[in-house]
Amino acid sequence: MSEPVIVFLGVSKSYPLYHHMGGNLKHFLFNLPNALKLMSKSRFSVLEDISFSVNRGETFGIIGRNGAGKSTTLGLIAGVLKPSKGSIEVRERVSPLLELGSGFHPELTGRENIELNGVLLGLSRAEVLDKMDDIISFSEIGEYIDQPIRTYSSGTMARLGFSVVAHLDPKLMLIDEVLAVGDLAFQDKCMKKMQNFKENHVTMVLVSHSPETVETVCDRVMWIDNHRVRMLGEPKEVVAAFKEAMH
Repeated sequence: MSEPVIVFLGVSKSYPLYHHMGGNLKHFLFNLPNALKLMSKSRFSVLEDISFSVNRGETFGIIGRNGAGKSTTLGLIAGVLKPSKGSIEVRERVSPLLELGSGFHPELTGRENIELNGVLLGLSRAEVLDKMDDIISFSEIGEYIDQPIRTYSSGTMARLGFSVVAHLDPKLMLIDEVLAVGDLAFQDKCMKKMQNFKENHVTMVLVSHSPETVETVCDRVMWIDNHRVRMLGEPKEVVAAFKEAMH
């Protein structure tokens, strides 16, 4: 039996829903205890009672409409968000690609950011430097590698971000739509790299708006609908049900 490396049990995530006070600040201040109590009870729910597990070496896809809670789920796995209810267990070092340029320092060069990100991912500086040439070559950003990150386009940052994570011995990769950025040749290059990860049993969790990508790459797919798990199972079945619901 495969070992689970991610376990969600009854996880919910919500945020306070702050009401607009308008010009009635005086009323708000004179009724402060009741006003604060009302604010604490009014919450916007992003995820509701989510339970699932991801096994070691599995490629796990998450699909759903915009605002369903897909990216929030990745944020919870990465530990950048905390659940409002329930428990989350992650038993492997996480290599996240949650948004373009996340973890990059705008004033540092691409080369310097490779070092910084490698160390933040838990590797030694020597290990990062050993992979430096491969990372730069894969990213195809050429002389821009020695320019500050703030001068990069979103596509260039996506290339560098994927290249860093893909070459620094990932154990658990979180990928949020990064493959939708850049030209078709680079997207194809990334897909081949992901297939290589699958062959080497790297655990991957992929959020994508492309059902075709999810169906091709993933071993199992979870469909989040209205902040809850609508369906979880074989990619072909889940994607077909998702497409039917979208019509």
